[in-house]
Amino acid sequence: MVHLDDGRLAARPPPWHASAAYLYVLHLDGPALAWEYLRRHPGYRLAWLTQDSGTAKTWGLRTLEDPALDAREALPDWLNARACAIRVIPDDDPAREASPFVFWRLPGRKQLQHDGRGLVLSAHWPGCCVRLVLAPELHDGMPHAFAMHACREPCTRYLDLAKALDQLATASRCEPSAATCPRPSPSTQQALLTLQALDANQAGASLREIAEGLFGSAEVVSGWHADSALRARVRRLVQRGRSLMDGGYRELAGIDPLAPPLLGRNSPTPDRP
Repeated sequence: MVHLDDGRLAARPPPWHASAAYLYVLHLDGPALAWEYLRRHPGYRLAWLTQDSGTAKTWGLRTLEDPALDAREALPDWLNARACAIRVIPDDDPAREASPFVFWRLPGRKQLQHDGRGLVLSAHWPGCCVRLVLAPELHDGMPHAFAMHACREPCTRYLDLAKALDQLATASRCEPSAATCPRPSPSTQQALLTLQALDANQAGASLREIAEGLFGSAEVVSGWHADSALRARVRRLVQRGRSLMDGGYRELAGIDPLAPPLLGRNSPTPDRP
């Protein structure tokens, strides 16, 4: 409950109502966004609570990660983490102008984990996330080269890695006095709304309540009826969120899909109108 100026008590808005709490989603890449959907799955949360580590591969992970941690803190160990990363290896024939590998010159917020085979480094800065697999023989200050895994589907994954590599090279050469955030793309804004709608649905909110939380009461008053575009949009957001949570997240993480019945048993009950 919260106190109003006249002394009355008003109900505290539910946690999913605060859109600002979801702003970090605008800067997540595919694997990080996949984690946001997986950690909301009731079956996965149960596996974590019971420490049923034998099911980790069922969820696309090598080991279970705490679902209480969002993508800013969690280090999910995806089965194909290396396929989504750029390898950093010693350069046996460096160019004269080549820069040495210096860990602390890498831009952004860094997370370092060991995946059982070696070190995987994630660097995040506004508008970009780069995942690097560090060769065991690589040392700080050594000449280095970048390598990418061959992709079965050459296009999208390869282009994404190449773009991330270009951004890494540019950011490593610059030392900006301030960080600026690029304008979010429509797809990233859609991801924010989808996660917010999913949380509201899991909390038991109706479609109309979700619409008020996402778009405001004034928008609902003027545009909510049985066949309205607003109602259809909210319904699609909820359906998309549940679909991604129930296994669709695997595509975001670059993992092969599983049969729907395996991950769909613990889906939330249908939304109320």
